[in-house]
Amino acid sequence: MVHLFRTSLGVMALAAAAFGSGETVQAANGPFLAHQALYDLSLVKSRSNSVNSARGRILYNFTGSSCEGYTSEFRQVSELDSGEGKVTLSDLRSNSWEDAAGKSYRFKIETRMNEADAGRVDGSAERDGDHINVKLKLPAPKSFTLDGKIVFPTEQIQRIIAAAKEGKSLLELSVYDGSDDGQKVYNTLTVIGQPIAADRATSADPSTSDEHMKSLKRWPVTVSYFDREAQQKEGEQTPVYAMAFELYENGVSRQLVLDYNDFVISGAMGKFDAKDSKPCN
Repeated sequence: MVHLFRTSLGVMALAAAAFGSGETVQAANGPFLAHQALYDLSLVKSRSNSVNSARGRILYNFTGSSCEGYTSEFRQVSELDSGEGKVTLSDLRSNSWEDAAGKSYRFKIETRMNEADAGRVDGSAERDGDHINVKLKLPAPKSFTLDGKIVFPTEQIQRIIAAAKEGKSLLELSVYDGSDDGQKVYNTLTVIGQPIAADRATSADPSTSDEHMKSLKRWPVTVSYFDREAQQKEGEQTPVYAMAFELYENGVSRQLVLDYNDFVISGAMGKFDAKDSKPCN
């Protein structure tokens, strides 16, 4: 269970950073909102009875513009109680920058479990024609190339919002986000539900009462992450991790549900602050 949690935490870090940030600009026809959001985590269910309780928080901060690129800062602190005094405390931090065109991506990720030394990933990726050049500093210096059809987290969300606006219900993408050891690529399947009107009754949270959000449409979205290498070798179709959320057209997300297969965690928005964005000159 701990191994699963460690692995899927890496997936969630960049994924959450992507869907929370509103980084999409071109395809989704902005404007997108710079903001800070706090999500309170709690256990929904444990399918294998491997987790008795869970609690934690996600703090997400997004700044930037289509001119200077977008910076996403993310921290998740979680505590899992598996019974008999077995408690796993994790502290995950990530900082990433991506240009608006999806050509350049920089990332730093730090994961700490209990009292163990932190695992660190530090690298960059540059799109060059039909391939992507990746350079890692940590966990060990390494350079390699990826298929140019693979997208970074910003473009992933850009395409989800564009597909939602076009009325599409399914979207398949291969995504590189630097998680795990910095070498993994995930195949993703996104299922997009029918749009939810701005005036539709809903459970309230700080986003629904914010003046920036009241007139905006949103979509129920579920993104499943598959191990690309395992699928190619074995045809494996079981997702490593899945997340569901309501995605506003300005990029803000609410009502998170994080499915780690063995257990499911919800993320209720506890705080939301919109920020001023500097216009491009």
